Amino acid sequence: MTTNIEKAWGSGPTARYEALAARFRPVFARIAASAVERDRKRRLPHEELRWLKEVGFTTLRLPSSSGGFDASLPELFGLLIELSEADTNVTNALRAHFGFTEDVLNARDRDFRTRWIGRLADRETVGSGFSESGESKMAVFSTTLVRRGEGWLLNGRKFYTSGSLFADWINLGAVDGDGNAIRALVPARAPGVEILDDWDGFGQALSASGTAIFTDVELTDDLVATSPDRFPYSMAFFQLVHLATLAGLGRRAADDVARLVAERKRVYSHGNATRAGEDPQILQVVGRVRGAAYAAGAIALKAAESVQRVYEVRQAEGSGSSAETAAVAVADLEINQSVTPITSLILDATTQLFDALGASAAKQEYALDRHWRNARTIVSHNPRIYRERIVGDFAVNGTLPSGPYRVGEP
Repeated sequence: MTTNIEKAWGSGPTARYEALAARFRPVFARIAASAVERDRKRRLPHEELRWLKEVGFTTLRLPSSSGGFDASLPELFGLLIELSEADTNVTNALRAHFGFTEDVLNARDRDFRTRWIGRLADRETVGSGFSESGESKMAVFSTTLVRRGEGWLLNGRKFYTSGSLFADWINLGAVDGDGNAIRALVPARAPGVEILDDWDGFGQALSASGTAIFTDVELTDDLVATSPDRFPYSMAFFQLVHLATLAGLGRRAADDVARLVAERKRVYSHGNATRAGEDPQILQVVGRVRGAAYAAGAIALKAAESVQRVYEVRQAEGSGSSAETAAVAVADLEINQSVTPITSLILDATTQLFDALGASAAKQEYALDRHWRNARTIVSHNPRIYRERIVGDFAVNGTLPSGPYRVGEP
């Protein structure tokens, strides 16, 4: 199979990256082969996610002693770029799973870490249950998790539950009977859990980012964490998943426009050649789109080094050290200042690609519009205007990022 180097996307983040990626690329190719058909028919990627679990993709970050691949964070993000090149919806569906994996790897509770590494090694997956629609404040949820006898009772409603419809577990935030933030792992098919595929956005339509409803769901103590804290580089990590997704999307858009130009037989009378593939102005557009995808990937992989540094500092010095705090702040800044160039490059590229083609490029059989729709939806998750302000405030005033954030009703 052709390597990223041979395709001029550049080398991977480590010397062993190509060997690691070779295991998963046949599955990526299968996922890509039906991506347009899924988009047109709105078919959720249940089967595609099963393929990834079967080859161990969901265990990438686990230690090899537990059946994982000991993948570094840059290696993980390199592979997420490649998966996104196949289908961005699938990447989004796994975003919460890989985030929870970081929770496990960074856990101070040894029993929790051992128990959940075992479940993840068994190819069990985890979806998201933190966001809520409606007016909300930092660390405040309308979802409640209260003591009931020897266990707990969960009630509430979540939105943007990406991946939960496909997952075995839902990682969620709530408040206890005293209003304190609390976290739980909920079996996705437990009595009282209802997950709806009601996300109706024009992009990322197959990521199942809809509603989850919890009605008197009974949980045992081992599934409840009284500390709401997550891994220290969580903000940077989750935003970087989006940036890697955009980079992969850009590669697919670049490949699509190049292929369609090569196949195109019709030309304009005021063009520059008898074949579209020989028209220098058309080739310039294709080159511009490809250059945007290349730059986006390079930026994302460079930013991934910053979260790897946090992980390594934490492993070496333990949690809560001054070195860890400093590394977290730098990682947040590096990811924040990566947002504008990557999002601008890919939003522009997914519009400009149509300049290399005729009106036939708008035909549904090509689904080229999905690239812009998906990119625009991903970019809208966390508005880039705030990222620019955070970076500017640091550059001018030395102000470090303020920490976790949440959103409520738009």
